Amino acid sequence: MDGKGRPFPTRYWLVCHAMCTAVSRLEADGGVEELDRDVDLAPAVADAHRLHGELHAGYRVAGAGDPAHVKCLHAHLALGLARDGGPVSDWILERSGARWPERCCIDRMNA
Repeated sequence: MDGKGRPFPTRYWLVCHAMCTAVSRLEADGGVEELDRDVDLAPAVADAHRLHGELHAGYRVAGAGDPAHVKCLHAHLALGLARDGGPVSDWILERSGARWPERCCIDRMNA
């Protein structure tokens, strides 16, 4: 919770540098707008928004700021990875090419 009693903007955070970079590229290439327009995934996006809200006492935070629109692919992917996947996180993984690196990037930074 922040100082005003509101929940932190997200419960799950995508911290892997390699995955964040891949998802950032997808966002920069219009991935948010593409997912927002995907009518086949609209029910899954709505479910993800509802789950974000349930996890944050009804507050609309992170990837679920506006349930009518996609906001943050990073937040949606982190939620999916933490919750055993799902259509939205699968879509993000497929289009971004994000994968766990064979060797943790933190190890490489500390080497």
